[in-house]
Amino acid sequence: MYRLLLLIVPVIACRPDTTTPTPQTATIIQTGVAADTTGKIKRTEAEWKAILTPEQYHVLREKGTDARFTGKYTYTKDKGTYSCAACGNALFTSDMKFDSECGWPSFDKELAGDRIKTVEDRSYGMIRTEILCARCGSHLGHLFDDGPTLTGKRYCVNSTSLNFKKEN
Repeated sequence: MYRLLLLIVPVIACRPDTTTPTPQTATIIQTGVAADTTGKIKRTEAEWKAILTPEQYHVLREKGTDARFTGKYTYTKDKGTYSCAACGNALFTSDMKFDSECGWPSFDKELAGDRIKTVEDRSYGMIRTEILCARCGSHLGHLFDDGPTLTGKRYCVNSTSLNFKKEN
């Protein structure tokens, strides 16, 4: 009987919470996109696959990377705003971009408003700081403390993770 309880208890403990969400965490459905009241976008991986190109899906959702010096925004000098290619969340402006010669677009800071989330990345035998879009959780690139500007930061971002809107 004791062994049977040991098998049942973990199953019960791992059941999803079925309580009603509080107003702060309530989910709102808008045009088929689930978003919480803080602006987060939640989609299934099947929905992301239907929305994104295979290359975008690989980089944004599977944490892939662009090949060095091949990204469409690596050498862009135009004035404008860079946003998340998955959800449109504005992330950087051209005034924040600098030529780091690392092979990817680099920025020394992000737009205000907690638009980027950082997490520890221990892949490939390294410890790095991964940057994610705070709105949809998509992989953008990595953050390093070796930037040459006053911030000392280098947001090393995949071009595939970005869209660019040129200023008029």
